[in-house]
Amino acid sequence: MEYGIIVAVPEEMEAMEQTIKVEKKKDIYDLTFVEGKVKNKKCVIVKCGVGKVNAARVTQLLIDRYQPKYIINVGVAGGLDPSLQIGDIVVGNQFVQHDFDITAFGHTKGYIPKIGDTIQADPKLLEKMDKLIKEKENGTYQIQKGTITSGDIFCTEIQMKDKIYTKFQAKCVEMEGAAIAQVCQLCNIPCLVIRSISDTPNGKNEQMYEQFVKLAAQRSSHIVKEFIEI
Repeated sequence: MEYGIIVAVPEEMEAMEQTIKVEKKKDIYDLTFVEGKVKNKKCVIVKCGVGKVNAARVTQLLIDRYQPKYIINVGVAGGLDPSLQIGDIVVGNQFVQHDFDITAFGHTKGYIPKIGDTIQADPKLLEKMDKLIKEKENGTYQIQKGTITSGDIFCTEIQMKDKIYTKFQAKCVEMEGAAIAQVCQLCNIPCLVIRSISDTPNGKNEQMYEQFVKLAAQRSSHIVKEFIEI
């Protein structure tokens, strides 16, 4: 299998299924793995559910059962960088778990033993993504590279948003990407995380999320398809 693609919520799964030529589906435990192709490249898509534990569990299962050459996490995120608008794309060049905290033992916030302060995206995949970014420089939405943060919190509070942005200079916040990247690093699988902005933490962004989640999911899925086709 060339690409393993992980999403978290139904809207992301629906959008991703619409971008590939579906060939078959296979149930493993409570999960449905959708196999298909993008431009003759074999792909498998799976919905992990929300949160870091769900994401890590499914990543390891995907690796063990399908041995993908690459793993891509695709979906939506909350914008932290004020330059980002709804529907803009963030490609993670590094990842951090903003709620991982062992500062009591002298480490920085987000530091993970045997991992470090950050997890790096695969440089060859980022280099390939640069070609796509250049092609879309004058498009209707931005594609930016930068830090993506993950935590087991749907961030709504402005104070939390500002704290995460200030601490990590992150472009966006979500709930799975850094956990997927961590498992991939431990298993030596090249990984890329692509997210589209669905909302901005403002105290009531769950309403914004509901309004724009489909748009953001479709946009990020389309970028994945274009990326695989290169």
